[in-house]
Amino acid sequence: MYCHGGISNAFPELADGAGLGAQFQLRKVPLEESGMSPAEIWCNESQERYVLAIEAKDLELFTSLCERERCPFAVVGEATTERQLQLNDSKEAVGSDAAMPIDMPMEVLLGKPPRMHRDVKRVSQEFEELDVTDADLAQSIAWVLQQPTVASKSFLITIGDRTVGGLNARDPFVGPWQVPVADCAVTLMDYKGYRGEAMAMGERTPLAVIDAPAAAKMAVGEAITNLLSADIRRLEDVKLSANWMAACGAPGEDAKLYDSVKAIGMDLCPALGISIPVGKDSLSMATAWQDNGQSKKVVSPVSLIISAFASVQDVRKTTTPLLKLKDESGSDLETELILIDLGRGKNRMAGSILAQVLNQSGKSAPNVDHPEDLKALAAAIIELRKADQLLAYHDRSDGGLFACVAEMAFASHTGISINVDMIAVDVGQEADWGDAKNWAQQVSGRRHEQTMRALFNEELGAVIQIRKSDRDAVFAVLRKLGLSAYSHVIAKPNTNGRIEIWRDAKNIFAEPREVLQKMWANTSYQIARLRDNPDCADSEFALLENIADAGMSPKLTFDIADDISAPFLNKNARPKVAILREQGVNSHVEMAYAMNWAGFDSYDVHMSDLLSSKSKLDDFRTLAGIIPGADSWPKFTRNQAEQY
Repeated sequence: MYCHGGISNAFPELADGAGLGAQFQLRKVPLEESGMSPAEIWCNESQERYVLAIEAKDLELFTSLCERERCPFAVVGEATTERQLQLNDSKEAVGSDAAMPIDMPMEVLLGKPPRMHRDVKRVSQEFEELDVTDADLAQSIAWVLQQPTVASKSFLITIGDRTVGGLNARDPFVGPWQVPVADCAVTLMDYKGYRGEAMAMGERTPLAVIDAPAAAKMAVGEAITNLLSADIRRLEDVKLSANWMAACGAPGEDAKLYDSVKAIGMDLCPALGISIPVGKDSLSMATAWQDNGQSKKVVSPVSLIISAFASVQDVRKTTTPLLKLKDESGSDLETELILIDLGRGKNRMAGSILAQVLNQSGKSAPNVDHPEDLKALAAAIIELRKADQLLAYHDRSDGGLFACVAEMAFASHTGISINVDMIAVDVGQEADWGDAKNWAQQVSGRRHEQTMRALFNEELGAVIQIRKSDRDAVFAVLRKLGLSAYSHVIAKPNTNGRIEIWRDAKNIFAEPREVLQKMWANTSYQIARLRDNPDCADSEFALLENIADAGMSPKLTFDIADDISAPFLNKNARPKVAILREQGVNSHVEMAYAMNWAGFDSYDVHMSDLLSSKSKLDDFRTLAGIIPGADSWPKFTRNQAEQY
């Protein structure tokens, strides 16, 4: 597959990788638009197109495969032993320069390029520190929860089918009420085992406005803290993909990009023992235009999107933000939530969601100052999971600690009491002791400021749920790994259904969980209502007010291990079943495996096989049809579905 440069990049690279040259025929490139110039045909970056090289002797087989799958293709050129790149245009007169617009040695295009010298300068910028003195706690919570970065992404997730292929072990929706708060995606390696792969992402682009290298390191850190929710074996197994974006050429941006790449490529990743084997870049992230004779320009900050991958030992052990409130016997569990603060109490706020909703920037951005803490967190989570002491996990990122804990409450439909005494640093001693009234006001103001910083800073960290009886054992692990000084018991589930914040033995905030969850879901709901059936969106949103809703609680009335097909099938003469499919169909492999597992002998049959008489339904005892386009079927509200 290719993107940058289109086939002008993909085809030559394909030949060069084999140490060959190539000749291409421009007019054999399939086109929907007939008016394209030769340069546009050769260089356009149309997506969903692939290039590949096959031996001439395999062309007939390849053609038959494409015809069966109804996959359009074109033979555009051939490789040559001469290391020359030639592009022919049959529409032009033979012998003219236009008839062969490209005729050049491969080394000129893809050989070692001349060293480029860039003379760039760092541009110093000054930002004001975030001021939360007059920020109202309740209003800040409402704004943060509805900010699109923090709010529910349900509208986006429900666009596609999350079960295609039958190998998805962990999608974004968590728990009986299907709340989209999962930290990573997990897929199975096969249909019978429990080994799998996990993928997570991290990006902290807003921080790059203040500190680009810090933003890059935080993107790596966030991807890793997300990935730790899966049952990975060790941190060193993680592989990263880096997608860089920058406005090269804009004042100061080249230097920011250099510093950011160095920060993770030379410093952070080697310290963590992980590598970045793949990635891509887009280095023209700026646009300029004229508006009524006035020049205007928008420059994107240096952005790094990190995708993290790792093998998973057991997909069933993936930890989610869903809190465990009952033990296996159905009795209430006494549990606690622990914050593992990799920011070491610095509570830096620049670029945070709170700063954004308050229309401020902030001066000090979060950073990965101590890579050893991130390694220790990974080791701690892996060890606690092995010891069955980790009940729930959620990383702290966008929205800070409050958003993290609130999402755990939303997924679990329970109240949570948060105590900030250990994380909202008391700085009252720094106040002016000369005036008692002034001192009291300063202490109160600073206490409020520290509370806001504790709740909304977006330093790296994680919140874990443990049994209260395991507290000593858990802190022994954290102490062994050097994390106990920055780990605090900060919350516990409650039975009053409210999300509460306590400070200095006083309740400074309390709101019913469902009220806050409606705030959090409102942004997604408003978008879904415009895009989808409004009745469906209304029905789903209204369910949030029903605190008695038990969610999805399946109760099996049979033993899932029973072979129900055994009495009906002769295992020594397995019935032949046609897995009938059409172009664009997914899940046929999953269906074939299920039928084979049940005792049938599965055969892949494409509709084109029937039309060409390569296969006949008479040859099979039964068929299983995979119907495309299910996403276009009518969508029902929950009440309509239950009536149906």
